[in-house]
Amino acid sequence: MAEAERGPVSRPNRDERATDGPRRTGVPPRLGNREIIRTKTFATEAANFILQRAREAVGTRGEFRLALSGGNTPRAVYSEMAKRETPWEKFRFAFSDERCVPPDNEKSNFRMANEALFRPASVPESSILRMRGEIDPLHGADEYQGCLDTLAAKRDEKIYQHDLVLLGLGDDGHTASLFPNTEALLETERWVAANYVPKMDSWRLTFTFPLIFAARDVCFLIGANKDPKLIERVFSGDLALPAAHVDQNAKQVTWIIEQ
Repeated sequence: MAEAERGPVSRPNRDERATDGPRRTGVPPRLGNREIIRTKTFATEAANFILQRAREAVGTRGEFRLALSGGNTPRAVYSEMAKRETPWEKFRFAFSDERCVPPDNEKSNFRMANEALFRPASVPESSILRMRGEIDPLHGADEYQGCLDTLAAKRDEKIYQHDLVLLGLGDDGHTASLFPNTEALLETERWVAANYVPKMDSWRLTFTFPLIFAARDVCFLIGANKDPKLIERVFSGDLALPAAHVDQNAKQVTWIIEQ
């Protein structure tokens, strides 16, 4: 197992390490903190990270609010999580974005999470907050925000606070379904938006920046095939990339990067 190392990152007081296996370093949370974990055991490392955050949240607040990301990269992580003995009834699963398709469509983020995690782990339906991509996008966004607002009100929160939001990084720098040059990037009042993506000629449901920034922790899950130059652009603060806005503004950001 490699020792912890402080690598060259673009902002001061940031911690980066490489590892051949699961290991944590004591980095105190503070505004704008970034931890980078480069690992050869991606699924195990990511699952350990998520479930450690779950133990902390359940022990402190009695539940764990986790927003899942879609695409192919998290599938192995979710499958690894499903193998663990975990009190799933104390989880509150949300989705950081969803494609506007039915839940059984092969492009559905819910379908991927259901196949990799929910069904294998027998996660109770009461723990899952599904975005309904099959209905009108504007109604779907309103419905999901309404659900989160209701849950937030139970704790007297002005905005629903996730314990952890999982995100990916698209080749154009998008994260969740916050694509470059789309209207949802400018949203400051809504927590969930219907976002039209011209280059795909399709609608997406997505968390907006305010909801992501409100989370206690954000974790980017990055596969081995992601262009290192793109990642460095995010780290350097290139705000043409939506992911860079999250990296700059979230309370705590962890990057788990497969080697």
